[in-house]
Amino acid sequence: MNPTRLRRAALALLAALAWGSTARAQPADGRVFLPFLDAPPEGTLINKPPTLELVIHGHRQRVEMDTGSTGVVLAAHDIPHIDRLPSEGPGTLTYSSSGRIMRGHWVRTRLTIRGADGAEVHTRPLPVLAIERIECQRTARSCRPSEHPRGVAMMGMGFARERDHQPEGTPEHNPFLNLERQEARRGYTVTRRGVWLGVTDAGTAGFSTVSLQRAEGADDWSPAPVCLTLNAGAPACGSVLVDTGVTTMYLTVPDPSGGMARSLVEGTRIGIGLLPNAGPTYTVTVGDRSDPAAPDAITLVPRGKRPFVNTSVRFLNRFDYLYDADRGLVGYRPLP
Repeated sequence: MNPTRLRRAALALLAALAWGSTARAQPADGRVFLPFLDAPPEGTLINKPPTLELVIHGHRQRVEMDTGSTGVVLAAHDIPHIDRLPSEGPGTLTYSSSGRIMRGHWVRTRLTIRGADGAEVHTRPLPVLAIERIECQRTARSCRPSEHPRGVAMMGMGFARERDHQPEGTPEHNPFLNLERQEARRGYTVTRRGVWLGVTDAGTAGFSTVSLQRAEGADDWSPAPVCLTLNAGAPACGSVLVDTGVTTMYLTVPDPSGGMARSLVEGTRIGIGLLPNAGPTYTVTVGDRSDPAAPDAITLVPRGKRPFVNTSVRFLNRFDYLYDADRGLVGYRPLP
């Protein structure tokens, strides 16, 4: 074979292999699977927030995929040609788990979101918060103020976050709900290995689903319900946040005296009931690090008025997590 034909054949083979590596992961129902860049090896646990690749105007960077916030947050310094993008005024987003306050301005741009195997999706033009300053809440747990920060890259795709210091955390800021091409219902399924974009009836097989209530005064859904128990105590019901952006569990739960607990002794069993009219869906024991769903740490938040639990990313070691934005559903599928 002459060199020209050989080169053409090699290029054709590489293109076929590249296409095949992506196509094999994609079903024919309109969903797209994006494997995490740092997905744990098959059969092992996920112990840190997952990441994907974000591309803006050819600039590629690793971005943390966070179900505990809504909106893409990037250091202004890292957004190419930022002065040419439409500006939509000042913006602020606060991460309540750490106490970091992100201040900057909104710019509108298209995004490409890519998985580890090269599979990718494209968004419509949407607001991105270009960060120029980081401030800290007075009660911040993990925060260092910074002027003109670099390397900030968070992709929030959660829901019902407006009342948790994220007033602009509305669906139009969620990249996964604003895809350029949307064949399935809007939403996603998060697993240890990656995220499925789009929701279909076939894709929800094996999930126990819970209907969400419409949020008051916003085009969004209310937080998912939960009922919590301590040891053999009575359940106290409130809301749950499945948060892939943290490894710590944040918990607001009543104590026997009638207030909110400020400490939990080692060995306390925390029952987490995700399904209405049922007992605990799973249990975490304080101090038991052998449990794959146990967080790195448990932080009690006694200032809350209602019971609440942020599960941490290690929830994904027990369940796949579904959010159907069009039908207002969350779902949980136990892992073997």
